[in-house]
Amino acid sequence: MTVRAIMMAGAVSVAALAVSLPLDAEQRPDAQPSREASVQPTKFTRAPMTQAPPAGEVEILPVRGNVYALFGAGSNIVVSVGNDGVLMVDAGRAEMSDKVLAAVQRVQREWVVRHEPAPLGFGAETRSSVADRHITAPPKPIRYVINTSADPDHVGGNEKLRNAGHTFTGGNVAGNIADATEGAAILAHENVLSRMAQGEGQAAVPADALPTDAYFVDFYKLSHYFNGEGIQLFHMPKAHTDGDSIVHFRGTDVIAMGDLMSTGSYPVIDVAKGGTINGVLEGLNRVLDMSIAEFRLEGGTLMVPGHGRLVDSADVAYYRDMLTIIRDRVEDLIKKGRTLEQVKAANVSGDYDTEYGSATGPWTTTNFIEAVYRTLGGVEVRPKPDATRKPDTTRKAPAPAKRP
Repeated sequence: MTVRAIMMAGAVSVAALAVSLPLDAEQRPDAQPSREASVQPTKFTRAPMTQAPPAGEVEILPVRGNVYALFGAGSNIVVSVGNDGVLMVDAGRAEMSDKVLAAVQRVQREWVVRHEPAPLGFGAETRSSVADRHITAPPKPIRYVINTSADPDHVGGNEKLRNAGHTFTGGNVAGNIADATEGAAILAHENVLSRMAQGEGQAAVPADALPTDAYFVDFYKLSHYFNGEGIQLFHMPKAHTDGDSIVHFRGTDVIAMGDLMSTGSYPVIDVAKGGTINGVLEGLNRVLDMSIAEFRLEGGTLMVPGHGRLVDSADVAYYRDMLTIIRDRVEDLIKKGRTLEQVKAANVSGDYDTEYGSATGPWTTTNFIEAVYRTLGGVEVRPKPDATRKPDTTRKAPAPAKRP
């Protein structure tokens, strides 16, 4: 059979199938048009991009290699597990410390089981059978906790996590084996240490919850490989606050962003603690400069924001562009002399509010616009006197007082 014949046979079969199918009500020639069958457009609604873990529960998400993310403890927590121990980025809220510690211990146990040495499978009959006894080493302790900011949802668990870990010193100078280790080291920028030590209107922070090591330069790096990779901290000045850090796991190519980004809301800009919209944008650009996409901004370097889901370069670039557009709109209105109330009334973030805005909660769209306005130099403009009003010339100047 020729190709043309096959094509004709196929066309006849399709036509026969179409004839055999019943006509819908809308297709019948005697049918009346139905209004119920038409699809009406709906209003914009905010759909959650990810399903959050149940309240009071901690969700574990493998990110890449030996790096994991914990969700539901306040801020997102990044955990590195390996032969050298555990390094954590942020500690979550204080009331979630027990569940965070349980999640970390679970990740440790699972990592140890997956990396059990395999039986040799060869050798003499008298070879050692230790490898066949399924004797596993105890999980390595928490050695480092990094705070990306001084917010309670980032540092609340510091005390309990520190006391559950160990810092290995260079020698046992006291002669007592109990003095050879202390709790886990807590790393942060010096502005975080200063704000936590001063309290700033909050309850006094216990000594074990304060950072044990602080850096004051542009970046800080661990002096040695940890779990097979280099780890660097970069200071993000004047972003969410003046003490923000991002953490780059160079081997697994994962970046913990802290509160530089939140996938479900506008970024929190704490103006009282030195936060600015331009600092947030500079931080996002820094993250994009550090990242390498696998293909057209997708994949490649993975980022864990302070709140929300896992993201890549495309998500960060979209978030950066959105904030840039809103920043430019507010800046243009400020140059035109608009007041804060007028900027709010202009609805400069209206096309993004369905995804990032909120009318309730601790950080609303109004709070965000106010922070942007203030950090761009906007001030309340007092009403100017009416220039068209003519001065009153009918009033006479008071007579000079006579000397006695």
